[in-house]
Amino acid sequence: MTTKSNDTSFFGHPGGLQTLFFTEMWERMSYYGMRALLVIFMTMAIQQQGLGFSKDDAYAIYGLYTGAVYFMGLFGGWLADRLFGGRDAVWYGGIIIMSGHIVLAIPSTDTFFIGLILVVLGTGLLKPNISAMVGQLYGDKDSRRDGGYTLYYMGINIGSIIGNLVCGYLATTAGYHWAFGAAAIGMAIGLVQYKMTQHKLPDVSCQPTVQMSQAGVRNSWLGVIAFLLTVAVITALTSMGQMTINVVTVAESVAYLITAVFVIYFCAIFFMGQLDGNEKKRMLALLLICVASACFFAGFEQAGSSLNIFANENTDRMLGSFEIPTAWFQSLNSFFIIVLSPFFAALWINLGKRMMDPSYGMKCALGTIIMASGFVVMFFAAQLAASGLEVAPYWLVATYFLHTVGELCLSPVALSAVSKLAPRRFAGQMMGLFVLTYSIGSVIAGVLAGAFGGEETNDMAGLFIYIAQFAGVIGVIVLALSLKTRYWEKLAEKEDIEGSKTA
Repeated sequence: MTTKSNDTSFFGHPGGLQTLFFTEMWERMSYYGMRALLVIFMTMAIQQQGLGFSKDDAYAIYGLYTGAVYFMGLFGGWLADRLFGGRDAVWYGGIIIMSGHIVLAIPSTDTFFIGLILVVLGTGLLKPNISAMVGQLYGDKDSRRDGGYTLYYMGINIGSIIGNLVCGYLATTAGYHWAFGAAAIGMAIGLVQYKMTQHKLPDVSCQPTVQMSQAGVRNSWLGVIAFLLTVAVITALTSMGQMTINVVTVAESVAYLITAVFVIYFCAIFFMGQLDGNEKKRMLALLLICVASACFFAGFEQAGSSLNIFANENTDRMLGSFEIPTAWFQSLNSFFIIVLSPFFAALWINLGKRMMDPSYGMKCALGTIIMASGFVVMFFAAQLAASGLEVAPYWLVATYFLHTVGELCLSPVALSAVSKLAPRRFAGQMMGLFVLTYSIGSVIAGVLAGAFGGEETNDMAGLFIYIAQFAGVIGVIVLALSLKTRYWEKLAEKEDIEGSKTA
């Protein structure tokens, strides 16, 4: 027996889903629209209204930026749970994001990093909490929950397509600062509709879910203020030339640091969480999926860095007399997701009915290997480009298609695996820990791109074949180990069956 809300005003779902759908759609429009331009804007000559950064620095900054976006989501969720609730977190996060894009739209190199920092802080507040609020629209036994998240995920990809198309076109025809301004307008539209329709959201999102003492609240706010002041001081000193930061070295250090945080936290739960034997086996199965996820995103996040540069410098983008904006290629991922998602949903269902559904580990391994095959394609494209010729666009189209297939094999499957395999009392912490794999992969992506495709080596073919080999080997290892861990994954299913019998 399932329980449902009487509200079916948004395609059979609660009206609050409409609010969150369009808020997230416009936020993703602003995020992906700006992300598609970032590396190219940084590497453009100052005479072309760019920043004149080296490719090494641009790749490192991009990796730090995307990694920080995921990493700050951990703190954004913590703040909402303890200080001001999800509804206000999304509102204030959106305002900060919009402010960041406005700062980026100012034609001044001095304010560039301020804009980036604001976007990171705002996204850290908005992204985890708006996702959590989708779940709050449904009761524990409401069968519409999965369908609601599917609609919400569709909004993300529609926003990505709009952002890449609009901002990419404006960057080419009017200038990059106009494109950043368009991202700010997109976020503003999302905020307006959010404010006008927020009455549709559940009341539980208005208040913190964790009650803290007055001293705890005061200390938390002091910690937030201290963190913001530290960021402000470092930014000011760097802008004035009083402090020099080697971003490549910082990116490498951050990759090690976040990996160390993941390992220490995982070991703390594994060895000191009082887990029984079955829970430990499921945790090991989950660790395998986390490794696959980090390696996958180290390749997948090349979309905004090395693949973006390849599209800009080495791809023939002329379609008759029209030059295809570089950013438009990044819309391919979202387009393929929208087209292929129903196929994959049906595929897993049909395989399950035939008792042939692959394990979580096997699906993630397959996703990593397919992603690696995309870089094999790019290796041959880069070899052609090394001769001085611009290559046809279909090389990138094929690569983005393969990367999307890999993403659909891994990304939603991995999230489901965390919710299924994590010990129940550590479910929230394990989901937060899993998000770190996105951050680790993103920072490593920037480091790898700089190491091979930077100014010193400029070896795109070497970069692409290295990622293909690295991800391919990891995928094969995960696939081999999944032959063992698939039995450990089934321990969660047995636990659910036994729990339902005793309920």
